[in-house]
Amino acid sequence: MQIVKLGTETLREKSVPIQEVTDEIKALAAEMLTTMYKEEGVGLAAPQIGKNIRMFVVDEGSGPRVFINPQITGMSQELVEMEEGCLSVPGIYEKVVRPATIRLQAQNENGKREITEASGFLARVIQHEYDHLDGILFIDRINETKKERIERKFLKKAGKEASKNKKISQP
Repeated sequence: MQIVKLGTETLREKSVPIQEVTDEIKALAAEMLTTMYKEEGVGLAAPQIGKNIRMFVVDEGSGPRVFINPQITGMSQELVEMEEGCLSVPGIYEKVVRPATIRLQAQNENGKREITEASGFLARVIQHEYDHLDGILFIDRINETKKERIERKFLKKAGKEASKNKKISQP
């Protein structure tokens, strides 16, 4: 399973709800967790693997969790600034301000509806992954000038790598 990078259209599209938690959805969630661990991440959303469905997985240290069709139903007014990074924007870390606590309603990998009250790092990871489902990246939540500089730098680097790979594959 490949993680798509900044510049890929699926990262900027709004994801659609999952109609039914099937064996295929369960298998996809398991594969997403495996990929997340392999890439040493703490969260992975379906758009990051090129699938625009409303699902993400997390493990911030308290064990793996699957969130299907999540809805944030409450947020604290208290805001916290913390550094974030993203598997789809590798090597870039910036401070992002988000609510300190959240309440989230979602289905788990068995289709059971659960309510999660989260604070601290878990709240941060959930909000970051939830943003992916709406086509929002963490760099969209920072200073516009910094964001534009990051996008230019990253897309320029991606262009160089694509050219290099094209040269290697040509006879």
